[in-house]
Amino acid sequence: MTAIIDLQQAYEQPDEALAAVPAFDDLQTWADCAFAALNLQDLEFTVRIVDEEESQSLNFQYRNKDKSTNVLSFPFECPPGVELNLLGDLVVCAPVILREAQEQNKDTDNHYAHMIIHGLLHLLGYDHIEDADAEEMEALEIAILSQLGIDDPYQEH
Repeated sequence: MTAIIDLQQAYEQPDEALAAVPAFDDLQTWADCAFAALNLQDLEFTVRIVDEEESQSLNFQYRNKDKSTNVLSFPFECPPGVELNLLGDLVVCAPVILREAQEQNKDTDNHYAHMIIHGLLHLLGYDHIEDADAEEMEALEIAILSQLGIDDPYQEH
């Protein structure tokens, strides 16, 4: 099962957060694992790596939350009658991912994998607003991450 990823590296601050941004091959592996688990193939999405300013701006504009966040998902809404293989865009904030991984004593790559899979599920229509939906989404995340050899990200570390 193949994911088609358009990577946009908009974060260019030469610091620890930039050094921790995963390689394209890692993104591909994580997305392909999620696609295999969900029986999907040949769907395209963008991963845009950003700084806190861009994350905060988008989070405020689209979610009315005036702070940066780890990942934002923007599903593509295809016009009626047009068939495209586009899922949408993931906007990933490098400094927030690094900070959360450090605060939660998690491996940074594992946290990135979780956020990419979490964001992909949002692009596919999953959410965690209602408890039952959150349980379903978290169970999928845990199952996909376990296929990658990554522990349950919702456990305390």
